[in-house]
Amino acid sequence: MTLQPLELKELDKHTTNIYEAIVILSKRARQINEEMKIRLNQELEMFTSRIDTDEEIETNPEQMQISIAFEKMPKPTQQAVEDLLNNRLRHEYKEE
Repeated sequence: MTLQPLELKELDKHTTNIYEAIVILSKRARQINEEMKIRLNQELEMFTSRIDTDEEIETNPEQMQISIAFEKMPKPTQQAVEDLLNNRLRHEYKEE
């Protein structure tokens, strides 16, 4: 997956300023990353079993397929940027 350049002016259109956009994107990317970790751990739970120290660790092909599929998914930062640019991300300030 290649990196694509991004015009900062595009981000600035969706928020008050560029710094606000960066904070919003970083928070959203963290949320996405946590969701991905939870999903991956749930899918890999069925393959976990106790491994004795004397036994060799064997590679499970199904477990490898799940791991490879998660590696091919878009990165959390890229997803957050796409969400912001496509107006799928809503942000607001807490009132004090």
